[in-house]
Amino acid sequence: MADAAGNGTRRVLIAADKFKGSLTAVRVAERVTAGLRRVVPGLEVEALPVADGGDGTVDAAVAAGFERREVRVAGPLGQEVTAAYALRGGTAVVEMAEASGLQRLPAGVFAPLTASTYGSGELLRAALDEGARTIVFGVGGSATTDGGAGMLSALGARFLDADGKPVPPGGGGLAALARADLSGLDPRLDSVELVLASDVDNPLTGPKGAPAVYGPQKGASPDDVAALDAALVRLAEVLETVVGPRAADFAAAPGAGAAGGIGYGALLLGARFRPGIEVMLDVLGFAPALERASLVITGEGSLDEQTLHGKAPAGVAAAARAAGKEVVAVCGRLALSDEALRRAGIGRAYPLTSVEPDVDRCIADAGPILERVAERIAVDHLRGTAWARRESSDRT
Repeated sequence: MADAAGNGTRRVLIAADKFKGSLTAVRVAERVTAGLRRVVPGLEVEALPVADGGDGTVDAAVAAGFERREVRVAGPLGQEVTAAYALRGGTAVVEMAEASGLQRLPAGVFAPLTASTYGSGELLRAALDEGARTIVFGVGGSATTDGGAGMLSALGARFLDADGKPVPPGGGGLAALARADLSGLDPRLDSVELVLASDVDNPLTGPKGAPAVYGPQKGASPDDVAALDAALVRLAEVLETVVGPRAADFAAAPGAGAAGGIGYGALLLGARFRPGIEVMLDVLGFAPALERASLVITGEGSLDEQTLHGKAPAGVAAAARAAGKEVVAVCGRLALSDEALRRAGIGRAYPLTSVEPDVDRCIADAGPILERVAERIAVDHLRGTAWARRESSDRT
């Protein structure tokens, strides 16, 4: 099978997300490359680690050539943390989880009512300070449910109680909200293109809203969920008195409920909502890399129903299918039928469990096992190609 240049060789593009808890997207690409080349030495491989806007987004941007920048910001509980964003030219990639993610909480600690997105606002401000004209704001993996109020506060907004004092941080504190003042918002926001990159399209409140759907994952009890939902309703009501009916429209818009409602705050700032993987593929330069490839390998830790709804492998496969490229996937766990994979544009999936049935061992030794999986891919899809036959004749 010829490659994109028609020269009879094959070029593999590895565009996989992380195996959460086991391997970063960069390490996935490294391990797959090693396994492929063990079967086909010298194989042309291009690695483009991907992310869908959640945790790992900055690392994917850095791997694609962006510069990593670090800044000290407030964590979700107010403690100072070192968070990173990525910058190239006038484009910044900001990942809210870097400042306000679950990984920033102490082990075993949840703070559904008090965790704040203030540090995420500080990250946005840092990107503005560096002259960013376009900011891709990847949201996901948050510890917070404050509707983006903390983020807006860091950018100059004020949220006050009936006595004119700032409300406490976190979604729970918004129950006391009486007045919002947006007049102090950083004026640079008016001249920046802000893109809200997320893999979820939930509204802010209600049965499908941020508290109800994602609150329990952040330690929220049923009573906490009810309190948070009422607090976010209050936030939208108060903001309606400031910005008019748009506040209610934004609360109901797809993506408003992303990352504990920080999507809502971003929409208030004029952000344009786009599926995270689509944004990141554009930012990372996926299209030209895809054009050069003849085989695309994508994947993530678990290929399941969630994968089909905006996760990175689905986005990669859709783009590759549209370009007429062959796609296979690697994963730790496979929970999709062959038919579901085909509908997504994935010809075949290779789970770690096909090599090592012990799930615990797959998690602990994901790297070496993934290399063995990649060897299988090479045997199934690369051995016997014109390239491999040529290499064999060169060695004789």
